[in-house]
Amino acid sequence: MKVLVVGESWFIHSIHVKGFDTFTTSKYEEGGKWLLEALKDKGMDVNYMPSHVAMDHFPYTVEELKPYDAIVLSDVGANTFLLPLATFEKSEVRPNRLEVMRRYVEEGGGLVMVGGYMSFSGIDGKARYKGTPVAEALPVNCLAEDDRVECPEGVVAKVQLADHPVLAGVPTKWPHFLGYNRLLPKDGAQVIVTVASDPLVVAGTYGQGRSLAFASDCAPHWGPPEFLGWEGYKKFWVNAVRWVAGK
Repeated sequence: MKVLVVGESWFIHSIHVKGFDTFTTSKYEEGGKWLLEALKDKGMDVNYMPSHVAMDHFPYTVEELKPYDAIVLSDVGANTFLLPLATFEKSEVRPNRLEVMRRYVEEGGGLVMVGGYMSFSGIDGKARYKGTPVAEALPVNCLAEDDRVECPEGVVAKVQLADHPVLAGVPTKWPHFLGYNRLLPKDGAQVIVTVASDPLVVAGTYGQGRSLAFASDCAPHWGPPEFLGWEGYKKFWVNAVRWVAGK
């Protein structure tokens, strides 16, 4: 299986104030290592594209995406796909890559969207997937506003459809999460796992393809060490990607 994983990267620019004086430091971080390791350990051919790389290098055509059995979007907002530098800086026309992803799923591709501050609607609504073409292919509807539910006290997920292929071999007892995106399942979608009173894992079909929404994080901070080290972590993600790919 060939999988394209996009997102889970960021730059941090810090200002240090020491009395009268200040200086700045910068660093680059990635949060996808747990997910990437889970997929690679099962022999999947994974192409990882950090957010800043995807802005210009994510494919512009369905034909370029078709070699991939599945696409995983994690904590990367819609603007990354809508505003390549050619358009943002030079006002050049480019294909709408959210529409390209929608068509990819409609024509038989698999799509997973993982939650985070830049997923679904996201912090301050800045992820802004609601109303976009790719949102049509998701099994959930995004809110029109900030959709975060922060749970510093921890909230435990509960299995609703234990016999779904996504949960094959996955323990029925799930660990806690520290937050998630609030999502609304579409008619006909399957709510596989819930958290509090909201969906955590939702699966559905679109055209000839399949899609899955995971409302929390595959990495910190919403995904605590108890989730990242959970015995079902790797099995769940492998199942999820295989299911959307129809494998």
